[in-house]
Amino acid sequence: MKYLLLLITLIYSSFSFAENIFYLSLKDKLDRPIDGYCLDVAENGQYVRLDVPLNAHNCKLESEHIYSDHSIVFKDNGTIYFPEFDKCLTVIGLNNYALEYNSLMLKDCLVVEPFLNAKRFQLFKFNDKNQIQLYNSDLCIVAGNESKETYSTEHTWRSLYMQKCQKSEDKFSVWYLKKMK
Repeated sequence: MKYLLLLITLIYSSFSFAENIFYLSLKDKLDRPIDGYCLDVAENGQYVRLDVPLNAHNCKLESEHIYSDHSIVFKDNGTIYFPEFDKCLTVIGLNNYALEYNSLMLKDCLVVEPFLNAKRFQLFKFNDKNQIQLYNSDLCIVAGNESKETYSTEHTWRSLYMQKCQKSEDKFSVWYLKKMK
């Protein structure tokens, strides 16, 4: 009976996440007029690199398939959760401070460990301009101004980092949640 309840709980939580899956996409499509750029985990089929910073990669919208490396849940507590990896978007700061140009990675959600107080670096909000701002800071998520191809000329990526919100150009820092079907 205990295992049946666990199975039901897992199935229910999978459905509830599936209903709230989004892509986090730049409003300005920049040099990708068809698909634009989405927050992305370095992944290529069977290879997933959670040990490298996240990037802005062209959104993979060519089918109804939800790609796990783009799929997020923006939780009520301010965390940006990647359900496929069971990790949260994290600004890579040190102790209690994040600086401009710090990168972003996936880390365990709300973990507190030496040099990483995730509660300080994993809580985000949309500000008045629709930038994604780190709580209790003046830093926002920004895509780099240069793009390069990946393994294919059909796909491009940009760096992703934190910058003072008022200093960042809108075309690189205004985001929206794109609901996945």
